[in-house]
Amino acid sequence: MTKVIGHLASRTFRVLWLLEELGLPYEHQPEHSRSQAVTALNPSGKIPVVIEEGVTLTDSTAIMQYFADREGRFTAPAGTIARAQQDGVLHQIIDEIDAVLWTAARHSFVLPEDKRVREVKDSLKWEYERNLAHLMTKMQGAFLMGDEMTIPDIILAHCGNWAFASKFPTDNEDFGAYLKRMRSRDAFRKLAAQMK
Repeated sequence: MTKVIGHLASRTFRVLWLLEELGLPYEHQPEHSRSQAVTALNPSGKIPVVIEEGVTLTDSTAIMQYFADREGRFTAPAGTIARAQQDGVLHQIIDEIDAVLWTAARHSFVLPEDKRVREVKDSLKWEYERNLAHLMTKMQGAFLMGDEMTIPDIILAHCGNWAFASKFPTDNEDFGAYLKRMRSRDAFRKLAAQMK
């Protein structure tokens, strides 16, 4: 059985959300980043870590793409124009949304105190808001890639929740409506209830 290691208030949530959407069985072991259990499997200490068929998988996006490809759901097929378009949107989210939020987190509590530059957060909030507005112009239907939910949707919705918790701008109406749709999904609600 698939084993997912990492606490829910992290990128681990993304992986578990996809597994719930796919209806796949899994065992969840909540662990914080850099815990002994995590660093034994991933020397960087980053979560999530997945054990699949005795093999350690790391990076939430790579893990999600593996399961989506294997199951043939929540993704366009590899080697297609649709997949190239999906990957373009996915990488845009990682580069322009996720990375901005991660930089803010690093300068809030991750980096050693003497390495943090708190003043950078105002610039990051401006960048996030601008990048999100650009991304919303790419919406092709109810979801980013059309009428079917894909991996980029899970990652973007997770980033939206992260941004809200980090007090980033939340006044983009299109994004607000999109997040409401994503948060209404049974798989999301099941996991979110476990965080309370």
